[in-house]
Amino acid sequence: MNRTKYFLAVLILPIALLLFTSWNPLNDGGSGQIKVMILTDYGMIRLRLYNETPKHRDNFVKLIRAHYYDSLLFHRVIENFMIQAGDPDSKRASSDSVLGNGGPDYTIPAEFNPKLFHKKGVIAAARESDLDNPSQASSGSQFYIVQGRVFTDSVLKKQALRITKMKLFNEIINRQENKSLLELYKRVAKADNPDSVKYVNDIIDKQLAIELPKYPVYTFTEEQRKAYTTIGGTPHLDGSYTVFGEIYDGFEVLDDMAKQPVGRNNRPLKDIRIISISIIP
Repeated sequence: MNRTKYFLAVLILPIALLLFTSWNPLNDGGSGQIKVMILTDYGMIRLRLYNETPKHRDNFVKLIRAHYYDSLLFHRVIENFMIQAGDPDSKRASSDSVLGNGGPDYTIPAEFNPKLFHKKGVIAAARESDLDNPSQASSGSQFYIVQGRVFTDSVLKKQALRITKMKLFNEIINRQENKSLLELYKRVAKADNPDSVKYVNDIIDKQLAIELPKYPVYTFTEEQRKAYTTIGGTPHLDGSYTVFGEIYDGFEVLDDMAKQPVGRNNRPLKDIRIISISIIP
């Protein structure tokens, strides 16, 4: 190889790498976290995506780069709980459309991490219910941002019991001996047979009542307890839905959207639209 060319290549490469590191939109000042901006007709929300949930992070980035979310609605809004978006059917939906069932033809395996929890401002993946989705895999595109509320220590104890029940419920429906029961549930649910659905639920509820007294009660960490008693959140979702990022700017926009009047299925009466989601420096 020509010595001059080799010298230039060696000299230019470190400079190029330095510039790329400085300006790379996937670099967060050395933390390695990807930053994204959700631009809505109510304002901007900026988030950091967690590296601890790489499957969800990479899928979200892939959809952002494909402009998947541009012009979609926040189709489900519940004040003091969360705002939800990501249904592609919402892009051109009429005011009476039932939304929340759309998305890619794949799911993302759950990436639960006890250090990542549902404090105010986190972004997490929506999913189907445990009965239809016992592995708790996430929707390929739908997400929600937590608003939540502040809890007292005494109410947090009730939330811990609620989490315990949910975990035991999922364990029961995942057991091999209950496979036929779940298949029955799916059939009767599709047939819209309330009596049969109640029959299946009653069987599971009886099992819950038998096993719950000896099941280990969920315990919040000190970090969770501090967050839930100060800034708030939705603690009962911990360990059941994958959290993959958090807001660092735009909490006021979240609060503004969350308080908008809603109609059937908690859909805002006035559309709340995502103009775009982009990766930012």
